[in-house]
Amino acid sequence: MIRGDALYQQFVAILKEELRPAMGCTEPIALAYAGAKARQVLGKLPERIDVLVSGNIIKNVKSVVVPNTGGLRGIATAVCAGVVAGDADKQLEVIASVSKEKQAELKDYMGEVTINIAPSESRLVFDIDLTLYAGEDTARVRIVNHHTNIVHISRNGQVQVELPVEESSEDNLTDKTCLSIERIVEFADVLDINDVKEFVGRQLQYNMAIAKEGLAGNWGANIGSVILNQQGTADNRRAAAWAAAGSDARMSGCEMPVIILSGSGNQGITASVPVAIYARAFDASEEELIKAVTVSDLVTIHQKTGIGRLSAYCGAISAGVGAGAGIAYLHGGRKEAVAHTVVNAVAILSGTICDGAKPSCAAKIAAAVDAGILGYNMYLENQQFYGGDGIVTKGADRTVSNIGRLAREGMRETDTTILKIMLDEGC
Repeated sequence: MIRGDALYQQFVAILKEELRPAMGCTEPIALAYAGAKARQVLGKLPERIDVLVSGNIIKNVKSVVVPNTGGLRGIATAVCAGVVAGDADKQLEVIASVSKEKQAELKDYMGEVTINIAPSESRLVFDIDLTLYAGEDTARVRIVNHHTNIVHISRNGQVQVELPVEESSEDNLTDKTCLSIERIVEFADVLDINDVKEFVGRQLQYNMAIAKEGLAGNWGANIGSVILNQQGTADNRRAAAWAAAGSDARMSGCEMPVIILSGSGNQGITASVPVAIYARAFDASEEELIKAVTVSDLVTIHQKTGIGRLSAYCGAISAGVGAGAGIAYLHGGRKEAVAHTVVNAVAILSGTICDGAKPSCAAKIAAAVDAGILGYNMYLENQQFYGGDGIVTKGADRTVSNIGRLAREGMRETDTTILKIMLDEGC
């Protein structure tokens, strides 16, 4: 790869597109964004709201605190927060600035408005369809496939936006089929960090800040603090603890922004924070750190491209694998080291389920970081998993492809069963 050529620029575009700021768990925030956009179109507060959502939206909104709502949870809260206090122009930071007065107004409004929530009949994994009613006026907004991909806007039946809907999580995004382990390493090797520093640097700044808050405060199950208190402060323990702590805070409503990756704040944290912890211990330069996090981000994206934005496969595992690859690169490893790290780490925790966004995500993140680091340590000891060991096959990219197939095809029924369990009375 040559710095500045078309392929190089495509890699930069992928990173810029994926590394975006968000306040709160991204599925509730997507609902808030849809609500704010629909309110903007309607031009007034609605008296009734109809909400149609796919199962994975239900799964990932059910148990997380929506930030700037006074500790409230759930689909109705997320939608109403956007309607009452959202700024649609800020997209995934739609409710980043909500006054105490607006929070009080939100609670009053939720006691007055009629909200009908139902599962969508759509086959899409990611589907949000809102219709707002005020007197004789209506407004409808639909978002599919990823968090800001609005495909329909209408007011009183007059269509303002209508885009074709594809059954792909990469709908209207930069083509990612160019990604491979070899090309990712080549890109990092020739990278001028000034081409990515704006968004990768911001990823490190935001995500390290929320990780620090996760360790300082009382958030969720405090997985990050538990790891440090019980397991010591070796580099691998601090890497897992700091990443988990970021999720501790984020899943419990911390009102600090994060930089997301593949549509997920937890993945953005997991792909960056462990690499930064190792860079501190290694006394790495800014250039070495930016390049290593770039490798981690792109390896994560490479895996998630085949898996999809939402699935029954825990996205934190992909980011933990990415972190292991980034740490390998930071320590001087190149194609061989990164490829072996990816295959080894994937083999350890592939198939870990996603049962929604919630405090226990932090513990899965810690396990994912452990797997990524162990995958690299195996390489250092000349140990590896071989093709034919379960879903592992010869070649890192072919193994990544198998993971995508496992998540998309093999875990489809798993996803349905998870949702049924979560929606059972008393669950």
